[in-house]
Amino acid sequence: MFYASLFFSRLADQILLFLVPLVVFETTGSVAWSGIAFTLETLPRFLSFPICGALCDRVSPLKLLRISQLFRALVCLAGVVAFQWVGGVGWLIALSAVCGVLTTQGLMAREVMLPQIFRQHRFEKVLAHAQIADQLGMVLGPLLASLLLRWMPWPMVVGATAGFFLIADGAITLWQRQNAVTLAAPEPAPGHWAAPIRTAFAQVMHLPGLKQVIALAAGVNLVIGVTLATSAAMVTGVLQRSTGDYAVLQTAGAIATVVILLFIARTVLSLRTLGVVSYTVMVCGGLLTGLAGNFWIYTAGFLLVIGFDKMFNVYIRSLRQKLIPPRDLGKTTGVIVMLNNLSQPLAGMLVGVFAGVMEGRGVILGLVGVMGLIGGLVAWMGRGR
Repeated sequence: MFYASLFFSRLADQILLFLVPLVVFETTGSVAWSGIAFTLETLPRFLSFPICGALCDRVSPLKLLRISQLFRALVCLAGVVAFQWVGGVGWLIALSAVCGVLTTQGLMAREVMLPQIFRQHRFEKVLAHAQIADQLGMVLGPLLASLLLRWMPWPMVVGATAGFFLIADGAITLWQRQNAVTLAAPEPAPGHWAAPIRTAFAQVMHLPGLKQVIALAAGVNLVIGVTLATSAAMVTGVLQRSTGDYAVLQTAGAIATVVILLFIARTVLSLRTLGVVSYTVMVCGGLLTGLAGNFWIYTAGFLLVIGFDKMFNVYIRSLRQKLIPPRDLGKTTGVIVMLNNLSQPLAGMLVGVFAGVMEGRGVILGLVGVMGLIGGLVAWMGRGR
């Protein structure tokens, strides 16, 4: 039921992420406004990671998880009522931004809970199962949203989304009743509200191995970001394939991630093996996407990058859990995730700035080179110790 709660929560979240730019574009007819709406929707969830992580060290993560799910349902319903009363798509953007922050809180709460509630299981296996539920929600959310929009107007779809958040909360409540799990009591943190965030940045600077973890994740996110930012242009423009082929590519990427996560859940690999294999394969995949002269070579590279990103994610989350003291896990993870997420929009910005000068291929190969350089430096520093 814990994984079911994660699935329904992610499903509802992805429906909102899908709705906002689409509804804004259909209402205004402006691509620019659609992009602005997407930024207003997603930026708060990235920036709130440190604060949400710090809260998880001060308040019971289970309580925060339930608050996150219940309040997202209430915010969706309130947004629908406000739209019917006042009108305008601003309510959709506002409710999605608020839900984004609450989603971050739920994500951080689960991150802190996982090593405590599944102590008897191999953590890499636990993360693989959690990411399968998360990935299924990410894939099915937009599909379900587009299906619902055929039958009902978008305010009713938002109302249905509130129902999915309530189902997620019901699943976690049922799981709580069926499992006698004792979570570590949060430690009181007197002092200024910013003290936990300062502690988190201090951990990032001084904990052995943590800067290398952040550097590796930043390199991976650069390649993920440039792959996602250029995939449509590469497939439909450079390689001259149809939008149908592009849709098939996206679906194949989702299937590849689930297959790799199932493999991780059913095999025992060392943490080092997970990291080395995933990072190396992603560099190779990135090179294929940049050098591809036909659709099938590009597809192979795309699947390697997107699929093995999930293996790297299992590696990095497991390693973070080993390096960070349990009492600081929430606050420090929040800061790390925020720092790592910044490299994806950076990759998109670099595509926008340099694609006209060196074409998409040049940007892809340049960022893959940066990723390879980061990996080489981290490996060299590790040998030195």
